[in-house]
Amino acid sequence: MEFIDYYKILGLTKSASEADIKKAYRKLARKHHPDLNPNDKSAEQKFKQINEANEVLSDPEKRKKYDQYGKDWQHADSYEKARQQQGSQGYSNQRTYTSGGQGFDESQFSDFFESMFGGGGFSGGGRRQTAQFKGQDLNATLRLNLTDILQDQKQTISVGDKKIRLTIPAGVEDGQTIKIRGYGGEGMNGGPKGDLYITFEIFNNTRFKRLESDIYATENISLYTALLGGEITIETLSGKVKLNVKPETQNDTKVKLTGKGLPKYKKDGQYGDLYITYKVELPKNLSAKEKELFTELSKLR
Repeated sequence: MEFIDYYKILGLTKSASEADIKKAYRKLARKHHPDLNPNDKSAEQKFKQINEANEVLSDPEKRKKYDQYGKDWQHADSYEKARQQQGSQGYSNQRTYTSGGQGFDESQFSDFFESMFGGGGFSGGGRRQTAQFKGQDLNATLRLNLTDILQDQKQTISVGDKKIRLTIPAGVEDGQTIKIRGYGGEGMNGGPKGDLYITFEIFNNTRFKRLESDIYATENISLYTALLGGEITIETLSGKVKLNVKPETQNDTKVKLTGKGLPKYKKDGQYGDLYITYKVELPKNLSAKEKELFTELSKLR
């Protein structure tokens, strides 16, 4: 497997903080997003590399393995286990190498890795045994609209030459990653298959602002409705509802519609709330009579 410098892809060094990684990922993901670069294969490939780099470097455990083992980071656990076994059996002439994006002698480390695993170590009886490796994990991105996650739905996705039918739980979060075990690359020497990681990109195609399972919106009401009260009709994710506005409602008053938010992830029958903020609209182009009446009202106050 060709070594891919994830730090270089994100324009970072190995000393980058978690915040640096998050900031760089968001900036580059927006720049190279396929929706903003239609029919641009290079942008699409770059976008995939950016997601792959972020998937590894944003996970502290994966990042640690990557920094230590470079392109072979997915086999780190097997390497450590085999090295410990060989150490207990008196295996000598082991060398230590540093890896990662900088100062990493890939061919040297790979030769050592091959000598440890590809050629096998010696068992207590002198027989050569071949280590098994889990297959490479694969990463995919699935883009959905916010209105697509209002209920569970089944989709078939293509990963390479495989077609995978999966159920997408309602309420999945933007940026959330789920693992499908055994749908990655083939294992080596009889090892298990890798896993498939699917990251969701949820595009908000509604007027609501989302915060987990709660949603937020503003609703304009007239000055007269705010002062005298009245009934208004608003749109929600589940259809239109009527609201009673109390007399003397102030600007920026918030009301909560319980259970009118998004479904909660993997919590059947549970929903977030909808929060409405009232914005009082002042009348424009007042007639002479209206100005006169408002003047009289101001004198009464």
